Amino acid sequence: MRIGQVAALWRYPVKSLGGEAVEQVQFGPRGVHGDRLWAVRDVERDITASARRVPALLAATARYCAPVPADAGPGRVPDVEITFPDGTVLRSDDAEVHAKLSELAGREMRLTALPPASDTSLHRLGLTDRNHSPIASMRSDFGIADGERLPDLSMMRISDLTMFARYSTPPGMFVDLAPVHVMTTASLATIGAEIGEAAVDVRRFRPNVLLAEDDPDDGLPESHWTGGHLRVGGAVLEVTMPTIRCVVPSRAQPGLDVDRRITRAVAERANRCLGSYCWVDSAGAAGVGDEVLLTPHRSSRLGDAAKRGKRMVFGLATTAVSRLAR
Repeated sequence: MRIGQVAALWRYPVKSLGGEAVEQVQFGPRGVHGDRLWAVRDVERDITASARRVPALLAATARYCAPVPADAGPGRVPDVEITFPDGTVLRSDDAEVHAKLSELAGREMRLTALPPASDTSLHRLGLTDRNHSPIASMRSDFGIADGERLPDLSMMRISDLTMFARYSTPPGMFVDLAPVHVMTTASLATIGAEIGEAAVDVRRFRPNVLLAEDDPDDGLPESHWTGGHLRVGGAVLEVTMPTIRCVVPSRAQPGLDVDRRITRAVAERANRCLGSYCWVDSAGAAGVGDEVLLTPHRSSRLGDAAKRGKRMVFGLATTAVSRLAR
């Protein structure tokens, strides 16, 4: 059934930097073509940097210097242009770009291109993160105080949780978890109402696809989509899980000040989840204004029982690790 249309599309050439709004995208196995083909390497921590840990990166924006070629991807990365807060503009092939990123972050950084899929060196966890308490890291990333409940991680796939034990980003991609991130204008308005605003600026949540529903019957429409499929233009996306929100939406960006109310509002109104993570089921193109169709998930008693069991196991495991980490 039709649920609405595409209101905006976004592509982020460099992970954790500001992206570019585009009129049309091509969806493939890796998500939006050209999305996050670059990242910033934290040299000191020997890990791919994230705006969760280095919020200053959000102050810079990136765009491609030319149309992204069809063969762009791991090991074939076209040049980008980065605009810094002071107005300086540097290309990825300019040797000064590393020093400028280091100045922005306050420690040594290097701009790195996505390597061939067989090379996992830029995806592995650094020594500091391997030795750090996973619970402490989660509390910091999600802005959760001691004593507050952690997010329900049972919604994540076992394969993804296993991957995060070894890697900071999925091999072959510089995304945090899923290839595509989808949100609705209704959810932005809901969180906006919680903090006394008409809506929260979409840039804070960094989605690839923003949908405008025809007749939203819920303030958080995406929360009902998990397990279903979205046809966005000519592509089909599998809605795999809600997007667990970290502290990034509260960070400052060009034209946006720090606003910690957003993190609290998402936690209280949406149980720390806003938007949906999707994998690409069928490749295709989509443009602003294209209609969006939803095929809902059909639940079964067996599947629901398995989810309850998984949730219980993850709850016990999280409690045990939390106690050991104290």
